[in-house]
Amino acid sequence: MTTSETTAETPAGLDLPRLQRWFDTHVPECSGRLQARLIQGGRSNLTYAIDDGHTRWVLRRPPLGTLTPSAHDMSREYRVVAALYGNGVPVARPAGLCEDSSVLGAPFAVVGYVDGMVIRSAADAALLTPALQRSCALALVDQLAAIHRVDPQAVGLADFGRPEGYLVRQLKRWRGQWDLVATREAPQLERLHGALFRLLPPTSGSGIVHGDYRLDNTILDRTHPDDVRAVVDWEMATLGDPLADLGMLLVYWDTVTEPVLGVRHIRHDNPGFPTAAELAGHYADRTGADLSHLPFYQALGYFKLAVIAEGIHARHLEGQTVGEGFHTIGDAVLPLLQAGLSTLTRQDIA
Repeated sequence: MTTSETTAETPAGLDLPRLQRWFDTHVPECSGRLQARLIQGGRSNLTYAIDDGHTRWVLRRPPLGTLTPSAHDMSREYRVVAALYGNGVPVARPAGLCEDSSVLGAPFAVVGYVDGMVIRSAADAALLTPALQRSCALALVDQLAAIHRVDPQAVGLADFGRPEGYLVRQLKRWRGQWDLVATREAPQLERLHGALFRLLPPTSGSGIVHGDYRLDNTILDRTHPDDVRAVVDWEMATLGDPLADLGMLLVYWDTVTEPVLGVRHIRHDNPGFPTAAELAGHYADRTGADLSHLPFYQALGYFKLAVIAEGIHARHLEGQTVGEGFHTIGDAVLPLLQAGLSTLTRQDIA
């Protein structure tokens, strides 16, 4: 699933004997002794490659330590993947959901392993030609538009969320999350939160919202990197305003997110990638969406990511993170909040 994986026999967050018993009972194709590797790159739910010598899977479970309410809901993540599988959105094959916390100490979901490449860093992106960098980015937007075209009722997700009042709930939810995880005073957060409430636009529509859509949450074909083989990490998916996804994608397109990602941003020294304005224009061409309120959605993305980063930073300070690259995340929080404030006063998003 990715090229950077640890090789520890039993990574933190797993109990292989208990997991083996669960697999033997619930995953029919399991036919051997399980091995596991922690997949690097995730900053929220823990992700592992599981292998029995014949078949490979991916297991997702919540992070260690204290969790904020409603976050890391494995049943929701599994449900949306199961609903979308075979319905026009490339996702991994669902293999099983365990809601019994006695197995691993938390619920977990298992899906089929999707072979491909994941572009996380500037070094990964540099392996592509400038033409492929551009076509890869536009394909990312094409796939987002495809997700937003799915009829939730047609795939059994009519009750997956409440589109009405989505933006207000997002503002209230992430402000509440900050109060639970904050490690510092941040007047910028109060200013940004207040400004977003004052500038709240009418909803642009309703549909399936991924919630954390970005390039490294997709698995690309190794031969044709502009072919998305799977969209992953659906832990924040719901029904809501689709432009929130576009706003978040544009936030991740900003190099200010580099400390959150833990690697050199893909747009450094890779001129083939289009600008944020070009991505937004491509989305509008594909969907016909009115982007007159796009700065609000982008600023909402900065606000949300700042709170997420603070929560991860808090877990890191408590020694509850697993893997590498967490020491930089706290450095992103205040710049993200400032970027959100600046976005609300800018006239363009390039």
